[in-house]
Amino acid sequence: MIDKKGIVTIAGAGPGDPELLTLKVLKRLQDADVVLHDSLISKEILKLVPDDAETVNVGKRCGDGQDQEKRQERINAMMIGYALEGKYCVRLKAGDPFVFGRGVEEVRALMEKGIEAEVIPGITAGLAAANMLQIPVTERNRTSSLLFCTGHTASYSFEQFQGVLALLREGSPVVMYMGMKNFETIVNRLLDARLPVSLQVSIVSKVSLCDQKVITGMLETIGDVIREQDIETPAVFFIGEHTLPVKELFSTSAGILNTSEQKEDNEEMYRQEL
Repeated sequence: MIDKKGIVTIAGAGPGDPELLTLKVLKRLQDADVVLHDSLISKEILKLVPDDAETVNVGKRCGDGQDQEKRQERINAMMIGYALEGKYCVRLKAGDPFVFGRGVEEVRALMEKGIEAEVIPGITAGLAAANMLQIPVTERNRTSSLLFCTGHTASYSFEQFQGVLALLREGSPVVMYMGMKNFETIVNRLLDARLPVSLQVSIVSKVSLCDQKVITGMLETIGDVIREQDIETPAVFFIGEHTLPVKELFSTSAGILNTSEQKEDNEEMYRQEL
């Protein structure tokens, strides 16, 4: 085992299900002196941290009122402080550190102080949801590109928004993170740009967790569906011509998928195979 004292590992915890955590991240957690974790890290994953390691919740939650720049500065200072004390610090981030995770900002802060940073990827929620719900974000002879974006799409300039529209018109899907607050504005901009009212939309809430929920619909009506349903954050949005779960394509109507039941069915199938 290599000596990790004074090193900081910035690790992706994946979407939440501990079985989707990589082996490398698990090993780093077991060796950690201190773990600085996001608020979205599941309790099941935190249970994998040794009892003698210090755990600190440094994450943000929607509407917590914190100045996010100052919060990030505090996290950077904590990582640097622990490393200079000779402790092995793991910065555990939800999803993937370099997909809307400020991972590169933390790497830069460490490098400026001459501290070695290790980055370990995690499964980002958008790709986890696409696989678990069988949403084909790419498919041979159909879609060869996709766009990852955030709810800030609502405030894109005209030129930026034209790029999003061009991808959607050619059949490429948009995978949107942190979009709940601004989703209605984004939908209205898409409709104003005369995208088809029947354009498919899928929303996956609490990806990979036992209370995961999926809502599907069309661009014209998805706003009404959201208002009628209790959709918890975090949620990932899929917009595009081919963004319905494959299971929906073989059903008679779109709506709410009970994915906890689907997960139980999959686990039962797996047990039978064993």
